[in-house]
Amino acid sequence: MTDRGSVLVIDDEPNILKTLTMGLRAIGFTVDGYGNPLDALEHLSDKHFDLAFVDLKMKPIDGMQVLKEIRQRSSNTSVVIITAHGSIESAVEAIKNGALDFLQKPFDLAELQLFTEKVLNHHQLKQEVSSLRQQISTTMLPPIITRNPLMKQQIELAQQVADSMLTVLIEGESGTGKELIAKFIHQQSHRRENPFIIVNCSALPETLLESELFGHVKGAFTGAIKDRAGRFEAADGGTVFLDEIGELPQTVQVKLLRFLQDREFERVGENLPRKVDVRIIAATNRRLSDALKEGIFREDLYYRLNAVRISPPPLRERPEDVLLLLYHFLKKFSQKSKIEISDEALKLLTAYRWPGNVREVENVIERATLLAKNGRIDLPHLPPELLQVDETRRGLMSLEQVERQYISRVLGVAIDLDEAARILEIDPATLWRKRKKYGI
Repeated sequence: MTDRGSVLVIDDEPNILKTLTMGLRAIGFTVDGYGNPLDALEHLSDKHFDLAFVDLKMKPIDGMQVLKEIRQRSSNTSVVIITAHGSIESAVEAIKNGALDFLQKPFDLAELQLFTEKVLNHHQLKQEVSSLRQQISTTMLPPIITRNPLMKQQIELAQQVADSMLTVLIEGESGTGKELIAKFIHQQSHRRENPFIIVNCSALPETLLESELFGHVKGAFTGAIKDRAGRFEAADGGTVFLDEIGELPQTVQVKLLRFLQDREFERVGENLPRKVDVRIIAATNRRLSDALKEGIFREDLYYRLNAVRISPPPLRERPEDVLLLLYHFLKKFSQKSKIEISDEALKLLTAYRWPGNVREVENVIERATLLAKNGRIDLPHLPPELLQVDETRRGLMSLEQVERQYISRVLGVAIDLDEAARILEIDPATLWRKRKKYGI
């Protein structure tokens, strides 16, 4: 293991300095070690450091002063404070002042290396979040937010066919952005100045859907008191987006097929053929090929609709997009106030599989920003399905969930933290770290 990052180590105890330097180099880090904090600060601007391990008690300046200097001169460096037993209050104060975590003496080599892996993961996540926030705040994001190669291919295909008359079929799970892709195709075409009309085929009964699409004349059915133009006429020159096309009744399928073949239709109750210039984009959250086998969807209509098929992947197959979407929606819903996401909430949000896809991300962040009155989204602001992600998937809770619940229960009955630590049979420093980890 090499080139895992650069680490600055500052400790005036030679043995500790040697242990830290050797232990970190053994797991692939480049390490610069200093026994004198002033010497370290003198070279701080010479190179970039990902992590810094800084002893709390040093001379001629202490770790708090070093932390302040690093925060000012190298804000992207994550600082770990090294403390002796009994200095927990000082370590907590250091974290309030910007330190990432603290490492308590004495420690062995294995503990150091395991601790550093955790710190590095946290540092990398923090850097990625910072980069995404910068990207979102300073650039115009594309209409469809993604870094996933497959999703990018689908968007590129949509752009290539946008200015044609080809009918597009968009197949994907609910919440994957089918309507957004349809709007993108419309906006990329020469029809962009004309109407984009959405029809949800599953939201209207069969008796009304035909009239909604093609219009009707007075007296065509009970309640038809005057002539009415349908969505196809209203969209002349533009695009009609037929959402949930798999729910289209057989009778309406026949009229839609005729329109796609001849660009003609008739209003309900009328024999006069009408022509309009309309581009059709259809979408479904089920595979229409399965509907063909079931005999509920016409094969000839399927092949007319399926001139170009676009299949946006579900969010669980594009995990690299989760952080990007989280901070996009965080910006969208917290424009009037700056809201952050806690480390524990972020860990849960990025581990969740998002069965509701992008729409679920949007709903969760909108809800959380409304509940986060203190400017910080924490675990209590997330819906139960996220907090019980493993329980819903396997019927069991994870070890971390069990530990978090039990620690919360003990803290609720203990007189103070010392008593809670005795009940749990752990060191008070370990209890403090677990409270921080679980956001208790």
